[in-house]
Amino acid sequence: MTDTPAGDLRLFFAIFPPPGVAARLAEAAAAIQPRCGGRIARAANLHLTLAFLGRATPEQAEELAALTRATAAPDGAFTLDRYGAFPRARAVWAGPDPDSPGAAQLRDMAEDLWRRLRPLGWAGPDVSPLRPHVTLLHKAERLAVDGLALAPLRWRHRGYALAASQPGPEGSVYRILARTAQGAAQN
Repeated sequence: MTDTPAGDLRLFFAIFPPPGVAARLAEAAAAIQPRCGGRIARAANLHLTLAFLGRATPEQAEELAALTRATAAPDGAFTLDRYGAFPRARAVWAGPDPDSPGAAQLRDMAEDLWRRLRPLGWAGPDVSPLRPHVTLLHKAERLAVDGLALAPLRWRHRGYALAASQPGPEGSVYRILARTAQGAAQN
C-alpha cells in the first residue's frame, strides 16, 4: 500500500470498470439525469461495491491490503442491462439481471469476501444477498426509471480491489490500496 494518511480511512471492496465501460456508464448517467435530477457520479468514481467496511485505521487498512493481495479472486463478466433506484438513498443505478450468471458470480464473490473478513473482526452486510449495481446518480429528485431502457453493457473484470474514500474539494476521491492476485482460478 502506498502513502496511507494518518487517521481513519473509509474502506470498501469494489470492482472498478475499465475506461471504455466507465465512459459508457458516464454517458448513461448524463442521459437519465434530466429525467431524474440529482448529482451525476464522477466517471473516476464509478464502481460496483462488493463490501463496504466504513471507517478503518491505517493498521487495519494494511491488514486488509495484505489479505487482498493474497486472495485469488475469479475473473468474470456481467452485463449491465437495467436501471434501478434505491428510494431511501435517493440513488439511481445500473445493474445486471439479478438472475443472470454474472450477478450470481458477483454475489458469490461478495459472500467469499465476507467469509475472509469476519475472522478479522468485520461484521457482514446489513442486506443480504448483494444487489450488484453501479450508482449513477446521487440525491435524485425523481426515481423515474420505470420504462427506461439501458443498452446492454458487457463488463469483464479481473478480481477486485480494496479502495479508500477520502473527501476532496469536488467530492470523494477513491484510491486503490490493493488488488487481488491476477490469473486467479475460476470458482
